[in-house]
Amino acid sequence: MADDSDPPNGPDAPDVESLLDGGQLLVVSNRQPYSHGYDETGEVAVSRPAGGLTAGLDPVMQRVEGTWIAWGDGEADREVADEDDAVEVPPEDPSYRVRRVWLTDEEVDQYYYGYSNRVLWPLCHGGIWKTDFADEHREAYEAVNRKFARAVREEADDDAVVWFQDYHFTRAPGMVRESMPEAFLMHFWHITWPGWDTFRSLPHGEQTLEGLLGNDLVGFHTGQYVENFLDCIERGLDGATVDRGNDRIEYDGRTTDVEAFPLSVDFDAIAASAECFDSDDWDAFREEHGIATDRVAVGVDRLDYTKGVPERLNALEQLWENHPEWRGELTYVQKASESRSIIPDYRDLQDRVVNGVERINDRFGTDGWTPVVYLDEHLDGDTLNGMYRHSDVLLVSALRDGMNLVAKEFVAAQVDEDGVLVLSNQTGAYEELGKHSVTINPHDIDEFADAIGEALRMDESDRRERMRTMRQWVESHDLSRWMHDVFASAADVRMRRRMGME
Repeated sequence: MADDSDPPNGPDAPDVESLLDGGQLLVVSNRQPYSHGYDETGEVAVSRPAGGLTAGLDPVMQRVEGTWIAWGDGEADREVADEDDAVEVPPEDPSYRVRRVWLTDEEVDQYYYGYSNRVLWPLCHGGIWKTDFADEHREAYEAVNRKFARAVREEADDDAVVWFQDYHFTRAPGMVRESMPEAFLMHFWHITWPGWDTFRSLPHGEQTLEGLLGNDLVGFHTGQYVENFLDCIERGLDGATVDRGNDRIEYDGRTTDVEAFPLSVDFDAIAASAECFDSDDWDAFREEHGIATDRVAVGVDRLDYTKGVPERLNALEQLWENHPEWRGELTYVQKASESRSIIPDYRDLQDRVVNGVERINDRFGTDGWTPVVYLDEHLDGDTLNGMYRHSDVLLVSALRDGMNLVAKEFVAAQVDEDGVLVLSNQTGAYEELGKHSVTINPHDIDEFADAIGEALRMDESDRRERMRTMRQWVESHDLSRWMHDVFASAADVRMRRRMGME
C-alpha cells in the first residue's frame, strides 16, 4: 500500500504526467464515461459521468488527452461515432476520445450477464453455489476480451500506458501483451479477490491468472486481497515465482507488481453537496416520503445478494420486536436500485426485499407511522447526500464487499458530525473505518439488532468523536489521493522496468 505522506503535487493533482512521460493513457472499462441516447423530442442527448471513479477520471483524461475504450451501449452511440467508432468528449470542449466497442445482444448476455456476473462475481464474493460455469459464457467472455484487446492495439502506441478496470477483462491484458511487449499495462480489481480454496473451483482458472499477469501492475482494495491473489498464483500457476517481501510475481519472463490501493470518494464534492441540503429541504423530503419520526436510519444499496439487505430487514424487525420503545420512534429508509434483473438470483432477491418490507410494515405499521420507507426512484446527488447528512444511522450489512463506497459517502456527507456508521466486518471499508464504527457480523441477527440499538442510544460526544475521526481519514484519503497513489506507484514500477532494476 502507498504510504501516508502527502502527495507532492497536492491532493488534486494525481501524478499521471510522470507515469506517461509524454506517452498515451488508455483506460479500458466495460461502461463508458459518456453515452448518447435520444431525448423526448428525438434529438441526440448525452449522458455524463455521474460520480465515483468515472467522474474522477474524466478530468484526468481531459488533461492528458487520453483515449477511453468501452462498450458502446447507448441508443445513439453509433450515430455520433466516427469511422473509427470513436467520439470526442466532452461535447462542449472535446479533449479526449471514447473508442466504442460494439457488442451483440448475445455477447452482452453471455460475456456480461453470463461469465462476468454469473461466474466471476459470485466466485469472488464466495458464492460458489451461485456460479454458472457454462462453456458458452466463457467462450463469449474470451471473444469479447479479444475485441477489447484488438481495440487497444488499434488505439495505442507501442509504449502506451493501458489501464484495465475490473473483472470484465481478465484475459485482455495477456492478449495485448502478446503483440505489444513494450506497453505498460495495469489493472485495478474493484471487487474482492477470493482465497485459494474458493478460486480453485473456477474452471480454466490458470488462464485467468495468466491473463492478469500480462499486466505490469495489478491493484486491489486491501492487503488481504493482495495476499489472496499471491496465494492463488503460488498454488494455481505452475512456473510462477512469488516474492512475498516485495509483493511481486515472476512469470513467463515478466514481472508483475501487486499492490493495495483502497478506493475512495470525492470528499469535498460530497460535503459541499450535503451542505446545500438544509433542514428545510430535509423536512420537505420527510413529508414527501411519509417519514413520520425524528430518528431515521438509512441504507443505500444496489440490490445485489452480496449487500445483505434481507439480513438488515431481519435485524430491524427483531429490534422493533424486542424493543417496542422504538416503534413509532424510528423510521428506516431503504434506497434501492435494481440490478441485473435478467439474472434469476437477482430477481429472487428483489422479491425477497420487497416482501420483507411489506411484512414489517404490515406487522408494526400504524396509521401515522410506516416503519420501512422503500425508495426505488432516482435521487439526485444533493438529495442523496442530504439524506446521508440528516440521518442518524447508516446501516451497511454487506455479506462480502470489496470496499463499500456508500460507507465513505455517508462519512463525507456528515458535515454536522452527529451520525453513526453501523458497518459490516465483511467489507473492505472495515479495514479503514471499522475501529470508529459500530461493528456487525451481518449473519448474526441478534448482534445486528443490538448494534442498531447501540447506535441510536450513543451519546452525542461519542458520536461526534467517532465521526470526526472517520471524516479526517476519508478527507485525507479521498479519490484524488487514491488516483495519485495509483499513478505514482505505476510510474515507479515503469521506471524500474525501463532501468532493468528487477
